Amino acid sequence: MPKKLTEAEMPAADYAFYGLVWAGTVMTERVDRALVKAHDLPVSWFEVMLWLASSPEPVPASVLGNSTLLSRSQVSRVVDALQTRGLVTRTPSARDARSVEVALTEAGRTVFTAADATRREALAPVFTELLDERDLEALGTVWRKLKAANAAQAEQEGARTPPRG
Repeated sequence: MPKKLTEAEMPAADYAFYGLVWAGTVMTERVDRALVKAHDLPVSWFEVMLWLASSPEPVPASVLGNSTLLSRSQVSRVVDALQTRGLVTRTPSARDARSVEVALTEAGRTVFTAADATRREALAPVFTELLDERDLEALGTVWRKLKAANAAQAEQEGARTPPRG
């Protein structure tokens, strides 16, 4: 059986990349287990609720599809499930007749608040209690750089795409 490469044997960029993938996977699984156990709420549902809780107004469904790590069809299924549980409402958009807007209900805000506390509790021993302020700031800097580069790349690719129609 081939041996596993050590950090010293890997290029720094590869080690950093796999570290990001590993950390994201492990923390997401940890949070998902805690949310499902405590609230019967998968992490994908929580992610949609997080975006809704962060907005003072109802959010167009298309914005949720562009903002979350979920596909538009996944967002639609999650919103359906949340609506069935009475945690969100869907209303026709006053600005665009083809669009719907999604908002947390009072019950949804209550569940979100409890679930957010569960998320923070699940992450504390492996994230916020482990890392100091400089570590967290460094991660924030890395995330902003990666996100900005991704947005610039998407914009550049969009500029090269011929218009439809």
